Amino acid sequence: MENNVVYYSEYLQLDKITGAQEPESFKEGKIAAHDEMLFIIIHQAYELWFKQILFEVNSVIDIMNQPALNDNSPEMQTVVHRLKRVATILKVLVQQIDIMETMTPMDFLDFRDMLRPASGFQSYQFKVMEAKLGLKFDQRHGQHYYTSQLKEKDIAIIKAAENGKSVLELINAWLERMPFITEEFWQNYQQVYVSSLADAEKDNAAFFAAVFDDEPEMPGRNLSPRASRAALFIMLYRGYPMLELPFQLLDTLLEIDNQLANWRNRHINMVRRMIGTRIGTGGSTGAGYLKAAMDKHYIFKELAQLNSFLIDRRQLPVLPKELVEKLGYS
Repeated sequence: MENNVVYYSEYLQLDKITGAQEPESFKEGKIAAHDEMLFIIIHQAYELWFKQILFEVNSVIDIMNQPALNDNSPEMQTVVHRLKRVATILKVLVQQIDIMETMTPMDFLDFRDMLRPASGFQSYQFKVMEAKLGLKFDQRHGQHYYTSQLKEKDIAIIKAAENGKSVLELINAWLERMPFITEEFWQNYQQVYVSSLADAEKDNAAFFAAVFDDEPEMPGRNLSPRASRAALFIMLYRGYPMLELPFQLLDTLLEIDNQLANWRNRHINMVRRMIGTRIGTGGSTGAGYLKAAMDKHYIFKELAQLNSFLIDRRQLPVLPKELVEKLGYS
């Protein structure tokens, strides 16, 4: 049997990676812009991290899309672990902007016009990531624009992602299976919640009904009333052993949204610093477009809004003994 020796640079294909930077300004007849190398490497690093995020998210979708999934199984622990990894990678993406900001606006102008019409907006992997997590086309800002700068092969990849099952859809189906909530409990909780509202919060009573009642159905929602009730129950009683892992899952999804928002916010500030109010190299309105997208592109916002319906833990309805036994270790 042949024993193939693995060599570090060959295993990592470093010749391909370190040879993949071809700054436009370095080409013959042009004046080399020193910071263009940094610009390219930063964006290549982003795309590699996007690839890793998609690798993790696809594995989560495969696990959660199984016909039968044991909530107390190692597979659910794997789902939480991999989504936490996604959140951690997103933190790194935010931190990488610190390196980008060592480039001054004048440094960027040395090569900016050579990039047109290339733009970070043409990152199909980022759009696939959003779709796989659960951002639908009809919820996107600038629908007419978001694929207009892409090649057909990349648009096809994005459309395929949009037509497949997303993490958000699978989370909804998973939550709908929760068997613990009885109608009696729910009526009791609603009464306690409404009575806890301050006078200035009384409108929340109607909001509570709109989110959690089966009729009438709110348009444009991603979490069903049943799934929303289950998610709130998990948040309220997360201290019980059976609900610890489900709570970590929901909390991690919120952290992913939080880190995506942090990344977009840092990106907006960087763009304002670099080009002010000028349009982006891809033809967008620059910082204005990014701000509007940030405000609209919260994927798990329906989970986040459930915090509006929490109450003081000392007022929580006492669960029946048989339910407490089911939620504990046995």
